[in-house]
Amino acid sequence: MNRILFEPAEVAQGIAEFGGARAAHVLGVLHGEVGQRLKVGVVDGGIGTGEITAIGDGKVKVAFTLEGPGPRPWFDLVLAPPRPRVFKRILPQLATLGLRRLYLVGAQKVEKDFWGATILKEENYRPLLVEGLMQAGTAMLPTIACERNFRKFLATAQFEDGLKLVAHPYGAGPLPPETKGFVTFAVGPEGGWTEAEVEALEAHGFARGSLGSRILRSDTALIALISRFLP
Repeated sequence: MNRILFEPAEVAQGIAEFGGARAAHVLGVLHGEVGQRLKVGVVDGGIGTGEITAIGDGKVKVAFTLEGPGPRPWFDLVLAPPRPRVFKRILPQLATLGLRRLYLVGAQKVEKDFWGATILKEENYRPLLVEGLMQAGTAMLPTIACERNFRKFLATAQFEDGLKLVAHPYGAGPLPPETKGFVTFAVGPEGGWTEAEVEALEAHGFARGSLGSRILRSDTALIALISRFLP
């Protein structure tokens, strides 16, 4: 944890008291003691610095002030979801890298039972996103939206201006050069997008891009692709 984040409900008048994994990290890794300064933040509320004011019963109390929003997200992701265990593994990484909005969309090769997975409940995925934010040292929580109908999603979606890139290993040229603006990525399921799905994305302004001739797993492709444009 490079920054300790508090949920808004944990904060009262600039003071937060917390236990669990965060307190264990402060006490066991940072060797926290009363008077020690910490990098802190409030989820969707900004980042700042705090001072430990009390320690007891495995809990830590911190008085803090917020100084600004911190690094802002710089990409959206259209994702035909992989298996739940893979999805669970990539969520913290996406938040760390700078995800703003995640669109989970149906595709022909998505396993149908994914949509009933418990990981889609906010109480299950939110802690994973917060974990990624604490690693990155920022506080703006990504949002997740689900649409099982691929065509309906494209008909209603409003994408941010900037580069829009669909990852596809077939019939695609190399990735475009680095960009300083906002990016929207589209990454398919384990079996990849169908040709019809890629063409539909192209009709909405996405350009094909390939990482090379190797066919990658979803989690590998995501990190390799996004890191190429990391600001």
